Amino acid sequence: MLDSKDKDQLLAIAGALGIKTTARAAKATIIAKILETTGGGAPAPSPEAEAAPAPEAAPEAAAVPDEPAAPATPATPATGGDDGADAPAADATAAAPGEGAAPAKSVRNGRRPVPPPPAEAAEAAPAVVLGPDGEPLADWEVALMAGGQSAAAAPAAAAAANEGDADGDGDGDDGDDDGVLGDGESRSARRRRRRRNKNRSDGPQGSDRQEYGGGQGQGGQGQRQDRSDRGDRGDRDGGEQPSQEPVRVSGYLDLRDEGYGFLRVNGYLSSRDDAYIPVKLTRQFGLRKGDHVTGLSRPAGRNEKNPAMLEIHTVNGADPEKARNRPRFEDLTALFPDEKLKLEDPSDPSNMTARIIDLVSPIGKGQRGIIVSPPKAGKTTIMKTIATSIERNNPEVKLIVLLIDERPEEVTDMKRTVQGEVIASTFDRPSDEHTHVAELAIEKAKRMVEIGQDVVVILDGITRLSRAYNLAAPASGRILSGGIDAGALYPPKKFFGAARNIENGGSLTILATALIETGSKMDEVIFEEFKGTGN
Repeated sequence: MLDSKDKDQLLAIAGALGIKTTARAAKATIIAKILETTGGGAPAPSPEAEAAPAPEAAPEAAAVPDEPAAPATPATPATGGDDGADAPAADATAAAPGEGAAPAKSVRNGRRPVPPPPAEAAEAAPAVVLGPDGEPLADWEVALMAGGQSAAAAPAAAAAANEGDADGDGDGDDGDDDGVLGDGESRSARRRRRRRNKNRSDGPQGSDRQEYGGGQGQGGQGQRQDRSDRGDRGDRDGGEQPSQEPVRVSGYLDLRDEGYGFLRVNGYLSSRDDAYIPVKLTRQFGLRKGDHVTGLSRPAGRNEKNPAMLEIHTVNGADPEKARNRPRFEDLTALFPDEKLKLEDPSDPSNMTARIIDLVSPIGKGQRGIIVSPPKAGKTTIMKTIATSIERNNPEVKLIVLLIDERPEEVTDMKRTVQGEVIASTFDRPSDEHTHVAELAIEKAKRMVEIGQDVVVILDGITRLSRAYNLAAPASGRILSGGIDAGALYPPKKFFGAARNIENGGSLTILATALIETGSKMDEVIFEEFKGTGN
């Protein structure tokens, strides 16, 4: 008879009997558990029971003619555990006094009601109530009809109870609550909610939601909590949205080989405030590395690292359209120096250094000179004297002091001594930073020469710059005497060779220091390479 019922009905019967099973269990397994619990079947109904069915159960039985009958089972309490379910069972037992059946007892062993063992089931003579089709009804069907519930709601209640069992609810009463609360919710929705609560893993609160999460109210509370969490994250990420108004920026262009570049707004090194200049703007205005650019930039977007340049107003202090037609530095005609830079100050007769330089080794515009000295011989003092003398006697000249791999206190002393621009990279910085600062400084000087200005660059020193290129430049595989790479000497030679006097106006003067007598073979090789390059 059980084989003729579908799986949902078998699950409902098993849930009413207190049998723990899952929705994925096979039909044969469910039937076997039901038969094992009921002792293998029920005795045949007696004629007295057929002649005298329970009067109050007849109207309810007539309301469900389509429900198949179940075999008679021993009198066991309903899973709900309430008084309304125990009373019909007692009435059904009293309807057949001739059978001598004992009233059903509610037994709780641990966490779930435990059915009586097969021996007790065999001794008990349950009352039999016939359904509309003449088949005996099970106790759970009698209890449902007497309690005012329709038989059609039994599979949904049993499925909710089974879902509560799958959630791991400990108490039988808790499982019943889950079934009642989740009656208005689909099985797939409950499964999704359980999976979401399991993945959240938020400690005791998560376990409470699993225990009482049969209803829809708890799911709504979880969604509200998720929304509040997202709001908290938004507040932590910044609260107010940054302003999208364009900002006026100015700096020196650091152009890459690919065509795009960055406007260095804080010195000559990269920072997060540098504005990105796309290839379109660099080609439109003919921008070059070292140009001083001013314009408008917008703030960086959510997925951007740097602000983006929107408009360019000036290039090297002039109209951007004029920058497109300027000549290239490499195309300018180089001449010997023909104009002297006077260093002597008549108002300071104690300044003998400047007067000796004017007499013995005068410096002209476009000069390429090397100051050679051993360490700690006073070359920095001579450099400061030359710088201050040039500023005093030649105010039309743009002075740039470039300190590479020097001590921080020397940088501070130089900034306080001269009025010109001091560009420095101290010895505690990496080698690639030394080379980057030197390249950007010389490119800036070239751009100034292209527009006809006279520029003087004082470099301290070219020996340390060559060492930095030896460490930062990729190895060429050819090592010279002293351990210096052959390819590491080309960039400092290019730097030093940029000094020249231009035919149609403008000049670039470079005065660099070189170390000798240091006991290092590398320093001697560097000095020999630059010894014959002066003019």
